[in-house]
Amino acid sequence: MTTNMDNTGAPTTAAPRTPSSGTADHGTGPWHDSARTPEDRADALIAAMTLQEKVSQLFGVWVGASDEGGEVAPFQHDMGETVAFDDLLPHGLGQLTRPFGTAPVDPAVGALSLLRTQQRIVRANRFGIPALAHEECLAGFATWGATAYPVPLSWGATFHPELIHEMAAAIGRDMGSVGVHQGLAPVLDVVRDMRWGRVEETIGEDPYLVGTIATAYVRGLESAGVVATLKHFAGYSASRAGRNLAPVAMGARERADVILPPFEMAVRESGVRSVMHAYTDTDGIPSAADGQLLTGLLRDAWGFEGTVVADYFGIPFLKTLHGVVGSLGEAAGAALDAGVDVELPTVKAFGGPLTDAIAQGLVSEELVDRAVRRVLVQKAQLGLLDASWNPVPPALRAAGQADGSAGGTPEALRGTVRLDTRENRKLARRVAEQALVLLSNDGTLPLAAGPGGAPARIAVIGPNAENPTAVLGCYSFPVHVGNRHPGTPSGIELPTLRAACAAEFPHSEIVAAQGVDIDGTDTGGIGEAAELARGADLVIVALGDRAGLFGRGTSGEGCDAENLALPGVQQHLLDALLDTPTPVVVALLAGRPYALGRAVHEAAAIVQSFFPGEEGTRAIASLLSGRTAPSGRLPVSVPSGPGAQPSTYLAARLGHSSEVSSIDPTPAFGFGHGLTYTDFEWSDLDVQCGRASTEGEFALSCTVRNTGVREGVEVVQIYLHQPVASVVQPVQRLVGYVRLDLAPGRAARVNMAIPADLAAFTGREGHRIIEPGDLELRLGTSSTDPRFTVPVTLTGRVRAVDHTRRLHMGVSTALLTEAT
Repeated sequence: MTTNMDNTGAPTTAAPRTPSSGTADHGTGPWHDSARTPEDRADALIAAMTLQEKVSQLFGVWVGASDEGGEVAPFQHDMGETVAFDDLLPHGLGQLTRPFGTAPVDPAVGALSLLRTQQRIVRANRFGIPALAHEECLAGFATWGATAYPVPLSWGATFHPELIHEMAAAIGRDMGSVGVHQGLAPVLDVVRDMRWGRVEETIGEDPYLVGTIATAYVRGLESAGVVATLKHFAGYSASRAGRNLAPVAMGARERADVILPPFEMAVRESGVRSVMHAYTDTDGIPSAADGQLLTGLLRDAWGFEGTVVADYFGIPFLKTLHGVVGSLGEAAGAALDAGVDVELPTVKAFGGPLTDAIAQGLVSEELVDRAVRRVLVQKAQLGLLDASWNPVPPALRAAGQADGSAGGTPEALRGTVRLDTRENRKLARRVAEQALVLLSNDGTLPLAAGPGGAPARIAVIGPNAENPTAVLGCYSFPVHVGNRHPGTPSGIELPTLRAACAAEFPHSEIVAAQGVDIDGTDTGGIGEAAELARGADLVIVALGDRAGLFGRGTSGEGCDAENLALPGVQQHLLDALLDTPTPVVVALLAGRPYALGRAVHEAAAIVQSFFPGEEGTRAIASLLSGRTAPSGRLPVSVPSGPGAQPSTYLAARLGHSSEVSSIDPTPAFGFGHGLTYTDFEWSDLDVQCGRASTEGEFALSCTVRNTGVREGVEVVQIYLHQPVASVVQPVQRLVGYVRLDLAPGRAARVNMAIPADLAAFTGREGHRIIEPGDLELRLGTSSTDPRFTVPVTLTGRVRAVDHTRRLHMGVSTALLTEAT
């Protein structure tokens, strides 16, 4: 862009709603009347708009993106700016792209800059319509100084939707406080290949877990008034060989039964108001041009009424990457026809190419009207069309700046808006603690933190031992944007694992060595690290990933892996430490699961974290000491070896270990696995109804008791096994879970009503059906540890179901008295 946002600090006042040009008194037009329905207001506005004014509501503008070094979107270098910002404003503007997430800016100064940009937009267009501002919020509000929460894979590890709802609501409040209207999250892609760089952005490998956690996140964000965006619709995570933005080889049945259910659940249950199409093509049809997906399924079948936005540059990609159109005008027409409403991040196809195509009769203006109606309805719902709309965001008003002037200088505002509050950090800590997964433990953990309890000398070794950003994923601001601005502070406190251990174990001597780099090949430091280990009473080895983008890291968008061996020579370091007589506790700070070789059997303990956020190292140290109890469960399986990919616990029989293949995909630790510091006893299974029609439900209950001496969390997981079906099924799949937090000696009775609808799958004719027959319900602590196997039977006819089917089992829990 040739014109940047106003950040000069000149005094300003709120812009009037009445535009400075035009032939009608649009300040009192019916579109400003909040007593009318959003649909009526949108229709009145569309009737008064020119084609150019309508089209201008269908794209965003990314101010300042070309001024920043390094890509944050695919092929960004090929998408140079072509239109001056000021030239667009007289016609209006649909969205502002990442006003906070493009370069480091103090939150208050950013809010002031956004305010002044909105005032310019409102003044310039005939109808006084502001832009909708969107930001990334995959692991917190992606702006300088905002709380960095754990990444979505950690959300999945909590198995705790209510906690993720609470976190999302806090993220939404922070975004809304500075004038942001839409967040580009959550990611609902189901992991199909752990080599894919964006595994850290996903919630897990099971569609039910992904759906429940993502739906909770959406509800939280939307509860704060911020539009959530489901992405990437659909199939992005199923790319061949785990390569980013690669073709997808997936049948319609896998798409229907694995990829789509989380999106369906979120659309039906969360109130989500936006969906983002995927980059990829499936069986030759790019998602951005797939009308059966974006209109036939999403809108006509599921009833979605919000906006469909493009993934960044996804519409031009129809020409440049997919080759299904010959021009940007054709790309615009194909996307609009399929159901895409808004081009992001900036105008390419929906500008001149679209209006030219309409003038040539190649694209119908009715498609523009359909899309702009959805955009304007959403703006009306957000209050952006109200005559009383106040452009000054709440954070500036709270700082005493009714008009944002701050006495004429941004410096007077600097530091007045906090986006990393004590309350946020407490919440980030809770999420991090509940996301940590204890994979193995020979009794070494927990350590005692007090005098004489903890080891006298602890060696913290490894490439993530003293790396403050080891807890952050690729969409956290310090990694995503901040590392392109050397010398700029991170804006948040990021204690290293060594520092966190020093604070947690004040009576222990803490020594440290890096040993190796994350992805380097130099093994020269391993000898020194091993010698340090020999002189210690305990080793904590911090291994894992460095988040980045497009090859600048070992995990993150465009950082795909050839296999699941630990990056670089980290396995060599780990093996050298295991060769010493000192007990080794492995602490993984990673974006995906890795094969750990002999450590699976020889390490004293293994703690898995998935980029646990700014409070992550403190959470790890607290788990090591036993001050907090491990309660996370694996949202993805941990492989036994580095090469058995793609692999998933959802595999059919042919996808499991077999004597006719030399590759064994059996995981070292299966989906749902996680140890605790206490013991649980499962008892008193009661099957009240084990036989039901294909329209009925099963009823059963069991008791779970904490028989240990510490508090602990047990996650009761319910899997469905269908031995015989008309099409091949996974050996088992998750259909429900219950998280129980029990004090020592306490027990809970878990009552489950499991509808036959949960046995539905896509049959041979492409329709979702429930077939009668014998089934098994497996109640366990993981996909590999069933505690009860319950034979049940479905009777009656084959029953067809649709999107109105039941998606959840009914659950109630009751704490039992000591006497019981």
